[in-house]
Amino acid sequence: MRIVSSIYPNQELQKELQIEFPTAKFEFYHGMKEAEKSFYESEIFITYGEDLTEKHIQQNNRLKWIVLMTAGFDKLPLKAVEEKGIMVTTARGIHSIPMAEYTIGIMLQYVKQTRIIMENENKQIWDRSLQLDELSDKTVLILGVGTIGGEIARLAKAFRMNTIGINRSGRAVGNIDKLYQIDQFSHALPQADFIVSVLPSTPETRHFIKREHFISMKKSAVFINIGRGDIVDERILIDALNQQLIDHAYLDVFEQEPLEVNHPLWSMKNVTISPHLSSLTRRYLPRAFEIFKLNLYTYLTKKGEFINFIDLQKGY
Repeated sequence: MRIVSSIYPNQELQKELQIEFPTAKFEFYHGMKEAEKSFYESEIFITYGEDLTEKHIQQNNRLKWIVLMTAGFDKLPLKAVEEKGIMVTTARGIHSIPMAEYTIGIMLQYVKQTRIIMENENKQIWDRSLQLDELSDKTVLILGVGTIGGEIARLAKAFRMNTIGINRSGRAVGNIDKLYQIDQFSHALPQADFIVSVLPSTPETRHFIKREHFISMKKSAVFINIGRGDIVDERILIDALNQQLIDHAYLDVFEQEPLEVNHPLWSMKNVTISPHLSSLTRRYLPRAFEIFKLNLYTYLTKKGEFINFIDLQKGY
């Protein structure tokens, strides 16, 4: 069995895999350019998902399983994958700790005015008139309460915040004070001081947040997007920020990445940009490969169920 990876983990991880699965032939490469020749002979392919094209899928008649080391799979050539009956699994769940910590950090930066403090330090300005605030008693609205959203809510509770959540089912989630179904989204908006989107990219969520939703938000509200960039049309977001319908936006994801040079968002004072790194951590690949190892055992023994198996017809 030939397992090819366009991700090159450290030698320790490679050695662990080869010891635990001695019957498998592992090949690790630095990106698809190096891996491409071997890819066409692979039964299992490990990838971040951005390097596979429809042509790749069509020309590999041995491929049975795509192992995505990401939570999202919207950049895969899904139609071709589905037509060939190729299994897809993801690394969903490993992002909860870094993304939740990132979110709490962003909210603390905002209430403690860290950005201005750092600017003043660089300019050697001593200004004690800054109006610092607290997270305590603030309300955070989490769009898409799953593993990541649940961890954000758990940490928010440590800061005595009120937590509101949105999900498909409306079923109760731990550490969420009040939960709404996705079609009740508008009712939750006026209550929130922070609106955090961890929604995936699906036909249902594309441009989900509209102008009327920004109008419904508090003028002091902060929008934080760590999910997918297409949750909102960037033109509508820019217009809302220019009209001061909300106070600030922290954006880690965008409709087109990388964000192009001279894009209007770069120069807006009420926008803070980070380059899609909220999920990054030194522990990322070790956690992702742990899920892969459990799934590989299932694949080889045909016992148990796959972790993070994706139903391509349902889109999740």
